[in-house]
Amino acid sequence: MEPTLADVLAVLDELYNPAWAESWDAVGLVTGDPSQPVKKVLFAVDPMRVVVDESIEGGFDLLVTHHPLLLKGVNSVAATTPKGKVVHDLIKSSTALHVCHTNADNASPGVSDALARKLNLQDTRPLKALPQDPMDKVVVYIPIDDTQKLIDALAAAGAGQVAGYDRAAWTSTGEGTFRPLDGAKPTVGTIGEIEIVPESRVEMVLPRHRRRAIVEALKSVHPYEEPAFDIFEMASLPSSLGGGRIGVLKQPLTLEEFAATVATNLPRTHHGVRVSGDPTRRIESVAVVGGAGDTEFERVRAARVDAYVTADLRHHPATEARAYDEGPALVDVAHWASEWPWLEDAERLVAAGLAERGFTIDTTVSTICTDAWTAHY
Repeated sequence: MEPTLADVLAVLDELYNPAWAESWDAVGLVTGDPSQPVKKVLFAVDPMRVVVDESIEGGFDLLVTHHPLLLKGVNSVAATTPKGKVVHDLIKSSTALHVCHTNADNASPGVSDALARKLNLQDTRPLKALPQDPMDKVVVYIPIDDTQKLIDALAAAGAGQVAGYDRAAWTSTGEGTFRPLDGAKPTVGTIGEIEIVPESRVEMVLPRHRRRAIVEALKSVHPYEEPAFDIFEMASLPSSLGGGRIGVLKQPLTLEEFAATVATNLPRTHHGVRVSGDPTRRIESVAVVGGAGDTEFERVRAARVDAYVTADLRHHPATEARAYDEGPALVDVAHWASEWPWLEDAERLVAAGLAERGFTIDTTVSTICTDAWTAHY
C-alpha cells in the first residue's frame, strides 16, 4: 500500500522531531501537499539545483534533504532567483521537499551517530547532550486499602513510566493524623476529634506536562475530601539526544592510521582529509560532529579525547585548540562528506517506519557530491 506524504512526514517527525531543532533553524515541509501519494523518495544533503533536477527527472515524489533551502527569511520566491526557480520547479512537478537539519543533528540516531559508525566508534554518547524531558515526582498519602486503586489511576494518567516499565511506584506505610473542623465532611473521623489513620505514602514520577492530569486523577480516586499530596520538580539529567558523539575505537590506532580510516570510509571529495597533530600519536577516544564543528572545541577539550573529527575548521580556532598540550588531534573533512552517511541511516529508518505501518516505497540516496569545492591543486 502506498503512503501519502502525510504518512511519510509522520515517520520523519517521529525520527527527527522538529522540536529538537535549534531556534534559528528552518526545518519541515517546504513544498508539497500532505494528501499527495508518495511512491519514490530521494535523500540528499543539499537541495541544490543539480539535486532538485535529479529528483524531478527521476520521478521522485519527495526529496528529503539535510540542509534547508530557505534558511533565512525571504520576501519573494519569484522564478527570477535561483532558489525561487527551484521552488517553482518543485511545485510544478509535484515534488515535495522536506528538511531535517538540526533536528536530525540532535536525534538519536542522528547525523553524528552515522558519522561515528563510519569511523568504527563504539560506546558512543552525545558530546552536547540535550536535557531529558522535564520530570516531576508526585507523593500522595492515602489509606492503605486504597493504595493500588490510586496507583492504577496515576499510571493511567501518565505517571510511573520508567524506561521499559509502567506503573512503577514506591510505597511505604505510616500514620496520618488530622482533626476535622466545623464545616468539614471527613471520610474518616469525627468533627473536633483527633484521628490517626494507617496510610501509604505513594511516590511516582511523571512528565511535567502531565502534572494537571495527574492531580485530577488522584483527586478523582482519593477517598479524602482534601487529599494530601506534594509535587516535586526533579533535577534535569542529560538524555541520549544532542549534537556530536564521543566514542572509542575498537582498537587503538596511530593518528596516521586513523586519518587513513577516515579518508577510506567517508565519500571522497576535492577537500580531502586535513590533519593536525603528531602522525604517531595514539588515538583511542574520538569526538565527532557532522557539519561545522569548531564552535565545540571547549566541549571536546573537556572530554579529553585523543582526536576530533569534524568539518569547516577555521585557522584561528584550530590553532588555538592545538595550543593546549592536552588538546586533541584534529581531523578536518568536507562538510558534505561528514553528513552524507546520515542519508543511508535516514533511508533505512524511514523505510522501516513505513513498513511497520503497512506501507512500501522506493528509496534512493543521492550520490551527487554537492561539496562547495570542486578542485584541489
